[in-house]
Amino acid sequence: MGEAVSVIPVVSYARIFVDTARDGHGVEDQHKVNAETAVRLGWTIVHRYTDNDLSAAKAGVLRPDFETMVKSLKAGHLPDGQPVRGVIVVADDRLARRAGDYERFVDALTYEEGRLYADAKGSKNLYSEDVESMGLFGVVISKMEVRKMQRRARRSHRARAEMGIPVGGKRPFGWQVDKLTLEPEEAAWLAKGAREVIAGRSMHSILREWRDADVRTINGKAWASRSLKLAMWNPRLCGWRKHNGELVRDANGVPVVGRWEPIITSKEWMAIDAIFSARVGPRVKADGTVADYRTPSYLLTGILRCGKPGGDGRICNSPLRAAVRPDLSGGYLYQCPSREMGGCGGTGRNGAKIDEFITEAVLSKLEERVGAVQVDKRWAGEGELDRLTRKQRKLLQAWQEDQISDELFFPENQRMESRVKQLREDRTRHVLNQQRAAEVTGDVRGRWNSGRLDLAQKRALIREALHAVVVLPVGGGGRRPFNPDLLVPKWRD
Repeated sequence: MGEAVSVIPVVSYARIFVDTARDGHGVEDQHKVNAETAVRLGWTIVHRYTDNDLSAAKAGVLRPDFETMVKSLKAGHLPDGQPVRGVIVVADDRLARRAGDYERFVDALTYEEGRLYADAKGSKNLYSEDVESMGLFGVVISKMEVRKMQRRARRSHRARAEMGIPVGGKRPFGWQVDKLTLEPEEAAWLAKGAREVIAGRSMHSILREWRDADVRTINGKAWASRSLKLAMWNPRLCGWRKHNGELVRDANGVPVVGRWEPIITSKEWMAIDAIFSARVGPRVKADGTVADYRTPSYLLTGILRCGKPGGDGRICNSPLRAAVRPDLSGGYLYQCPSREMGGCGGTGRNGAKIDEFITEAVLSKLEERVGAVQVDKRWAGEGELDRLTRKQRKLLQAWQEDQISDELFFPENQRMESRVKQLREDRTRHVLNQQRAAEVTGDVRGRWNSGRLDLAQKRALIREALHAVVVLPVGGGGRRPFNPDLLVPKWRD
C-alpha cells in the first residue's frame, strides 16, 4: 500500500463590489482561480466563503462571510469541526480595502503557528513582519485609489453638469431615452401640473387627477405625493439642473442651461421653487416630534473620544467609530480609527458594555437635573427669516416682470437663498433643543425604558448631559475585563 497523502485544508475567499448581472459570475471566477492556486500549491479547499456585491472599502458595510471566516480562522476550524490551516484569495484587495479589516484578518490567521496564506501569485508568509507590512501598505494604497476614483467621478459629474450634459441612469419622466428629446404626453402632464401649482391648485388634487387618468411613472407605478412634488420641483423642467442640492451656475451666478428641451420657462420654475421653499420647515414625525436626520446607527458614535496619549503627552482625542464584531458580546465595538483614517488605532472597547454604563450614568445625572433645564421658546432668527423671505418674493416678482436683469437677479437671489437655508437649519436646531429640554423633565428613566424613544431622542438626552466621554486605554495588551473607571465623562454644567 502507498503512503497516505497529507491534506492541507484551506478555505477560498471571493468578493466583488458590484455584481451588475446579479448572476455571481465574478465571485465564481475568483473561486476557480483559487482552486487552481490550491492545486499548484498542493493544498485542499474545504470551504468557500463568498461576499457578492459588497464593498470592502465603505465603513459600516457588513460582509457576513468575511466575518465568519475570520472567526473560523481564529478557532482553527469550521463550525462543523473541519480543521482549517489557511486561506486563498485572488488578491489582497479582494480580502480587505480597510486597514482595520486587514489587521483583524492577519491576527486571526496568525493566532497559531503554521497557518498558510496565498494569492494568485503564490504563497505568502504573514508571520513575517515585512510581508504583513507590505500587505497593510497595499490595503492603504488600495483605499487611497478608491478615494481617487471617487474624487474623479465627482469631478467628472460636476464637469458634465457645468456643460449641461445629462447624467447617467434611467430617463427622467417627460423625456425620451436620450434624455434630451421630450416625450410629448408625459411632458404635457408635467407642464399642466406645474402651471396649476403656480395658479394655486393643491398637490393633492393634482395627484388625484393623475391617478384617475392612470398616469404612471417611468417604472410603471402610480404616482405618490412625494415623487410628484419632486418631479414638479426639478429644475430640469426649465432646462437647469442641480448638483449636490445646488443649482449649477456660471461665473456670474446665472444657472447653466442644459442641452435638453425644456418643458416650462425658467420664470415659471422659479415661481414653483418659491412656493415649495416657503413650505420648508423642520421635518415632523408621526408622533409630532422633530426628526434629526443625521442620526448615526449607534448610541455613542461621535460622543466617545480616544484617550490614548501620544509621544507629546496629549491624548489622541479622535471620535471613536462603531464596527460590527460578531465575536463580541453585544456584537459591536467602539474603536479609534487607524492612523491612515486620522486616529491612532490604539483604543477599542466593547460597545454594548459602554452603552450600558454611560446610559445609567446619564440617566442618574438627568434625574438630578429634573426641572433645571430651561430653553427660551422664542427663536431669535424669526424676524430675519421673515424679512428675507419677503425680500426674496419681491425680488422674484421684479425679475419675472422684467424690471431687473438676470445678471442682477441671480447673484442676489443666490446670496439670500444661502442665508435663508442657514436660518431654517438654525430654526430646526432650536425646535430640537426645545423638544430635548421637554424630555429631560419628569420621569426620564421611565421614558427611556418605555420603548417609545428612538435612537435620535436617546442621543439627544445624552447630549443634554454630556459634552463627550474620554475612553482611556486598557494597557498591558490583550483583552481585559471591562473597567468603567477607564471611561471619563465630560459633563455639561
